Amino acid sequence: MAYKRLEEYGLIGNMKSAALVSRDGSVDWLCMPDFDSPSVFAAILDDEKGGRFSVTSEDAHDRRQIYFPETNVLTTRFGGTDSVAQITDFMPVSPRAHSAVAFGGHSASHNEPRSDRRLIRYVQGVMGETRIKLECTPRFNYGRTPHTVEMTDSGVIFRADTGERLSLSLDCEFSMRDGGVVAEFTLGPQEAITLSLEWLEETDRPPEILSSQQGEELFHETVDYWRQWVSRCEYSGRWREQVIRSLLTLKLLTYSPTGAIIAAPTTSLPEEIGGGRNWDYRYCWIRDSALTLQAFMRTGYIEEARMFMRWLGERCRMTEANEHPLQIMYGIRGEKELTESELDHLDGYHSSRPVRIGNAAHSQLQLDMYGELLEAVYVYNRHAYPISYDLWRSLKDILDWVAMNWRTPDEGIWEVRGGPRQFVHSKLMAWNALAKGLKLADERSLPASREMWINARDAILEEIMQQGWNEELQSFVQSYGSDVLDASLLQLLNIGALSPRDPRMITTVAQVEQRLTRDSLVYRYDPEASPDGLDGKEGTFAMCTFWLVESFTRMGRLEDARFLFERMLGYASPLGLYAEETGPTGDLLGNFPQAFTHLALINSAFILNRALDRGR
Repeated sequence: MAYKRLEEYGLIGNMKSAALVSRDGSVDWLCMPDFDSPSVFAAILDDEKGGRFSVTSEDAHDRRQIYFPETNVLTTRFGGTDSVAQITDFMPVSPRAHSAVAFGGHSASHNEPRSDRRLIRYVQGVMGETRIKLECTPRFNYGRTPHTVEMTDSGVIFRADTGERLSLSLDCEFSMRDGGVVAEFTLGPQEAITLSLEWLEETDRPPEILSSQQGEELFHETVDYWRQWVSRCEYSGRWREQVIRSLLTLKLLTYSPTGAIIAAPTTSLPEEIGGGRNWDYRYCWIRDSALTLQAFMRTGYIEEARMFMRWLGERCRMTEANEHPLQIMYGIRGEKELTESELDHLDGYHSSRPVRIGNAAHSQLQLDMYGELLEAVYVYNRHAYPISYDLWRSLKDILDWVAMNWRTPDEGIWEVRGGPRQFVHSKLMAWNALAKGLKLADERSLPASREMWINARDAILEEIMQQGWNEELQSFVQSYGSDVLDASLLQLLNIGALSPRDPRMITTVAQVEQRLTRDSLVYRYDPEASPDGLDGKEGTFAMCTFWLVESFTRMGRLEDARFLFERMLGYASPLGLYAEETGPTGDLLGNFPQAFTHLALINSAFILNRALDRGR
């Protein structure tokens, strides 16, 4: 089996873990029991050594995937000349566990419902007689840990040498081969079999075989869960279907036991095929999560925002003196150490090495995250729930630190590894943090270091206008004294630092259109013009294209905004999913699916739809 294009995958999950299922019926990526756990299937990173769970038919020549409407339940249909069958893939969700977290409870893995650690593959015959081939070959710990296969009354248990257990229950004849299970069976019309893959805790007994009726019941329960969740969506404008798919994706990227939101469920999917820009995104970035919180609140999902704010409150306690108040990212349970290492034994997606786990960027300074954070807190306080006094005290300490340290060079929003610089976007978002902090303090009459914050806020904007502006280019630039464009400069307009009619902003947007845009898609910057300490190239950055949509909207260029937005919709996968970047031929690049892209779609759809309704 060869590597597939990323757009050939669908995502399923249960807000603890997630799986990528290909259009030919193969689960090629799954970490259990949590997002950041070592993989048990990683064929997407090594076709030979990664492991997979494949269900297909040799006679199938037409394969299609769809999501059951308004759910994260995925159906893969494959057919031949005389037969058709389908697989319905989902990970059951326990409403009881998730409602407990939403109202302040915390569930640990040892007492979670077992259904929350399961992958269900419900295989049905539709027409004719379909010969099904099954292969389940897990490879524990990214393929590093050997395992044994034990027969049970209901199937098999895969037991890693380090003690982890994974069970596969199935009601058909099978054989064991190469540390896995293979089977062939025939399904006629209306015949079905339920395959259940479950992560077993130490005291769990092997599961029983699930009947086809039990599989169908689990399917209906999971569909009901997602449809009830979607029914809370308050967005009813244009592009509702795309907004709902993006919301469903962001929900899948939420770790329900803590409320943390991961950037993507995968690691090391490359930004350039054969290149080395391959990173582990299975962690919670403060910036990404804060922007996701805004997307949730704009569409009515206040409880999701509330869960993240609870997680954030635990992170916002000041650390020891002279340290940064917050890291840029944490583990899904709040872990601080995310040590980066390389898995040399894995080939990488399309031989794109290295394969990395962990992320060394956790130790970087990125000043911009405080601007996104305070923007989200301000919106939450105003449109959801007033924040607590204790959280405000922590935020006040953070803002004091920003006011005293905003001149410090940093690595910026793009996490460059070529050394700190005076990035204009970082200064802008430090300005935004202080501006929103002052507004929040005044609206709530909260204690604040007002004089210090005001002085710092004003000094930042004046410095941006003087040192961040390039007179020759007639544009703001990536860092002080440079002549490099950066799409993040669009945020000068989008967060309201400059007017859409400001001549400096008009010419900056024009320069981004001219220098960073290709076939309507936007690069974040030019690595050749601005060395970032990394080898290779990258694709256009999907979130930056949506930023340009927002800028056009705010400038009153509604026809341009709508054209660009709807053109960008055409670059989604057939299932409506986006990766981080888009390649020259429209291929998806980078970790997949990506929270950045989906939250940017929601926010730009919201702003553009509102502007079109107003006719300006």
